[in-house]
Amino acid sequence: MIVSHQGRMAQDLSEKELLRMEVEQLKKEVKNPRDPISKTGEEIKDYVQAQAGADPLLQGVPEDKNPFKERGTCVIS
Repeated sequence: MIVSHQGRMAQDLSEKELLRMEVEQLKKEVKNPRDPISKTGEEIKDYVQAQAGADPLLQGVPEDKNPFKERGTCVIS
């Protein structure tokens, strides 16, 4: 849902108003610092490798800390 700064819904705005909002957003985004993917990709890879030892999806969950393990069985006779 897109809402203008006046609180109106996007479908209620004219094409000119929508384009003005888009230009305003692009002006904000162009100010964001950008890094090359070669740098950020390497940083992400290093972070993931550094965190891998504590990742339960890679290492598994110890039985004593697993909240979903079977507590026991119930036998009805």
